[in-house]
Amino acid sequence: MMAELINRPQYLNQLIQNKDVDLVKIVTGIRRCGKSSLLDLFHHYLSEQGVPDSRIIHMNMESLRYRDLTDYLSFYDHVSKQIAKDGKTYLIFDELQAVEHWEKAIESFRLDFDVDIYITGSNAYLLSTEFSTLLSGRYVEIRMLPLSFKEFLDFYEFAPDVTMDEKFQKYLQFGGMPILREYKFNEARSNQALEGIYSTVVLRDILQRNNGADQAMLQKIMLFLCSNIGSMTSPNSIGNVLSNEGNIQTGKQKNIAGKTVDKYITMLRNAFVFFSVGRYDVKGKQLLKTLGKNYIIDMGFRNLLLGCRDADLGHIIENIVFLELLRRDYRVYIGKVGETEVDFVAEKPNNKVYIQVTESMLSAETRERELRPLRMIGDNYEKIILSMDRNFINSYDGIKSLNLIDWLLAE
Repeated sequence: MMAELINRPQYLNQLIQNKDVDLVKIVTGIRRCGKSSLLDLFHHYLSEQGVPDSRIIHMNMESLRYRDLTDYLSFYDHVSKQIAKDGKTYLIFDELQAVEHWEKAIESFRLDFDVDIYITGSNAYLLSTEFSTLLSGRYVEIRMLPLSFKEFLDFYEFAPDVTMDEKFQKYLQFGGMPILREYKFNEARSNQALEGIYSTVVLRDILQRNNGADQAMLQKIMLFLCSNIGSMTSPNSIGNVLSNEGNIQTGKQKNIAGKTVDKYITMLRNAFVFFSVGRYDVKGKQLLKTLGKNYIIDMGFRNLLLGCRDADLGHIIENIVFLELLRRDYRVYIGKVGETEVDFVAEKPNNKVYIQVTESMLSAETRERELRPLRMIGDNYEKIILSMDRNFINSYDGIKSLNLIDWLLAE
């Protein structure tokens, strides 16, 4: 089994750097994005470092083997019996959200034994208020995303004559869920696998956790968000559109409140299916409460639900840039500059970059539209326009113009 694991150094290195640091390591991310494989890679690393098996306790809590360990007391008792009496034991728990009040057991392991703890979970409830209160300041979260384009190139084998642009088209079509590698770009089987993951996420991570949630409503909102990636929306505006659609289809008056829409978007966010991004007033240096954008975790899911649409390429590449900025540890906002908008304001503690994303800069009209907001920003932070173009002009008055694929492969 180990032979099939492909290293994902970006994440494995974060675990290794935090090894033996007195923090609980929590890997979060959508189901099947590679969290279990990461724990297997880390287990393998520990073994290579000479840690004996008796000092590694590795459990996947969704396995039926542990079906009786659904509450923290039985879980604590079961694990405690196996912890070594002297020396450090490594505790690795996969999909820990299956254990109720698991955080109490984790805190107790930390107090009672010499342990180093690693956890994964497919749901943001894992980091809910009770947990944060109990372990505040004593955990580090490692957010795992599906494959970046760079990782995608490592995962798949391509014939020598396949161009980089063709590889990128495959990435846009299939997305970055690691399991699809087994199907070697077979569309029907890949869609089947994505359908399976999508159903599990909806069933286990959303509907089971939110009593009274309506599957049809969830599906409607999901489809709306997929169709409107990169568009400014508010829960109220989505509610109005869906209400009108429903009225046209059924002839009955049915209003969907913004509050309801907001609730379902929160469910999708908590299952790591969507990210909501707020607006930031660049001149006034403050976050704005109204309107925002939603981006999906993976293009494969969007194509599964909507089919592949070339017409949306501008928004699709915008989504890919957003995910890449998250991978690079930026905090991301939509920028408001006067009456205009910058696609992304990406911040790190000591750095900021402004990014516009467009399919092409070749028409003078597009060029002007994309450059104008960046020219209005008075500070000296880096300003970049990313497009699919490969032309010789790489700067406009200090604003860099880069090819998207080159930028994705640059780090």
